[in-house]
Amino acid sequence: MTKRVSTLEVRQRLGDMLNRVALRSDEYIIERRGKPLAALVPVERIEQMRRLARKELLEFLDRRRGSDLTEEESDALADEAKHESRGKRGETA
Repeated sequence: MTKRVSTLEVRQRLGDMLNRVALRSDEYIIERRGKPLAALVPVERIEQMRRLARKELLEFLDRRRGSDLTEEESDALADEAKHESRGKRGETA
């Protein structure tokens, strides 16, 4: 379960929160004035998200391979997919 905490609480409990993330895989959404600002998650979670984004990008490019795209068009699509993936991660984190 992901817990929501304020920036003030993070400042006061950072050491404890880091231990909980590292040892128990707890996750925190850090909020400022009730709005999500950042996330504190285990490194494994970030690596998992990166692997998934890469896999989705490769599958997307494989689906496009059969089309009549030029190399420049393929590169542009790859860049677009990369930027879109980064934007979605920022929205969910």
